[in-house]
Amino acid sequence: MKVKALSAVISFILATPLCANAQTDISAIEARLNALEQRATAAEARAAAAEQKAARLEQLINSNQLSQEKKATDHATTVNMEQRVAILEKQSDEAQAKVSIAQTQLNEIQQKQVAQLASAKNKEGTGFFSTNTDWGDLKLYGDVEYNIDAASKKGQLTSMRMMPGNQKDFDDNEKWSLNGRILIGVDGERELKNGNYAGFRVQPMADMTGKMNLDDAVFYFGQRDKWQYKIGRYEAYDMFPLNQDTFVEYSGNTANDLYGDGFGYIYMMKEGRGRSSDGGSMMVNTHYNDWYFELNALVEDGTSVFKDNEYHGRKLDNRKNVIYMRPVIAWQKDNLTIAGAIDANVVSKAYGYDDENGKFQDQSRRTGYGLTVKWDTLDDDPINGIVANLSAAYLDAKDENDFSIGSNVLWRKFQLGYIYAHNDIKAYYQRNENSSVQNDTYLTLNPGKYNINTVFASYELPNILDMDNFKTYLGAYYSRIDGKDDINVHSSDKDRYGARIRFKYLF
Repeated sequence: MKVKALSAVISFILATPLCANAQTDISAIEARLNALEQRATAAEARAAAAEQKAARLEQLINSNQLSQEKKATDHATTVNMEQRVAILEKQSDEAQAKVSIAQTQLNEIQQKQVAQLASAKNKEGTGFFSTNTDWGDLKLYGDVEYNIDAASKKGQLTSMRMMPGNQKDFDDNEKWSLNGRILIGVDGERELKNGNYAGFRVQPMADMTGKMNLDDAVFYFGQRDKWQYKIGRYEAYDMFPLNQDTFVEYSGNTANDLYGDGFGYIYMMKEGRGRSSDGGSMMVNTHYNDWYFELNALVEDGTSVFKDNEYHGRKLDNRKNVIYMRPVIAWQKDNLTIAGAIDANVVSKAYGYDDENGKFQDQSRRTGYGLTVKWDTLDDDPINGIVANLSAAYLDAKDENDFSIGSNVLWRKFQLGYIYAHNDIKAYYQRNENSSVQNDTYLTLNPGKYNINTVFASYELPNILDMDNFKTYLGAYYSRIDGKDDINVHSSDKDRYGARIRFKYLF
């Protein structure tokens, strides 16, 4: 019967597990379903009694035991019974329709919850805790990254090291160390149906030495797939990607290390990228078809780029903060991405030094240009896909021009990369120890040019202990520095190399 089928449907619906976020709606629907079930059961009982009574009356009529008047009365009663049965059947059909509507509502709630969970999983990072409120989504996640390192000395450029007062070491020794950190991230975001959204990200880190650091701390808002504004601590577009860069340690690139006088420098357009220890950033970006536009502004103490605030032998005096403007334009089509950018300080006389005549010498002119090309088929073929990068960067700075070009290829979790840097130091200042003047006097030297060649490799060991969130990386690099003109490098200082084992656990 329809009523029995209805009861089975109702029982099946009530046995269906529902998501936690839909408990309020489900409780109301369950109450309605219980009431409908009771009404359907009562209707079934009344219909059965009416059918039995009608059957008895028909038997009496057929056996001529009642009078014609009685037959007429019983016939009317039978008709009335049949009408009541029809009404009860109609009520049962209506109840079944209401149950169908309730089932549809339940399915919609369940589908909505599944969509919310899928949306949370699609966000960057995989959080083990996520909640949904009227003010948006909140996600907790993080990762563990611990390293076992071994590295050689970096070696200062000989001609600069031998100058009086310019002997530097910058912890220049062989390194055997354990290091790393645990990062805890909290993301919050709310998005409306019209695409407007706002959110934040904060990522505190605890390192092995007991210190607390910070990766990202950013607030952003905009309209989905149209434009975005962000402000805080973050990194802008990477114009010199090293990809799976497990361990690459040369002299400095202002991301891993600072610019150190006499130790060589590989320019990678990172000076205005962000995550500064002495300032903050703000950015506006937008999409249009296959194009992406970004303008980032970093405001900071410009001398923080240089180790011990020293550049070309002179101690720098910071007079006002610099502003690095960093416009980026990128075009992406299928697997190919091409991007170009400028990274320039637009504040003149931000830092420098007073010469022997008391005149301020501006050292803050730094303008960089970059181009990078990427080919990525890893999403199409996770096993045999290739990620290849080719990047070039050029810096026009006060008394210095630097050029770098790098490439790397990742295939089957193994990466091999190469970086070439050619730098031209046009002026270097040496203290004149023989001067009779009480104030410091300097001799202006022309050190010349030097090259740095670096090869690096890394390999990922996935699914450690059969856990897809636990990986181990093996990395190594070899770097060689060669000088020309007055920059001479002893054989013992030319080679730099190192190796690393990295444990990476995501949660």
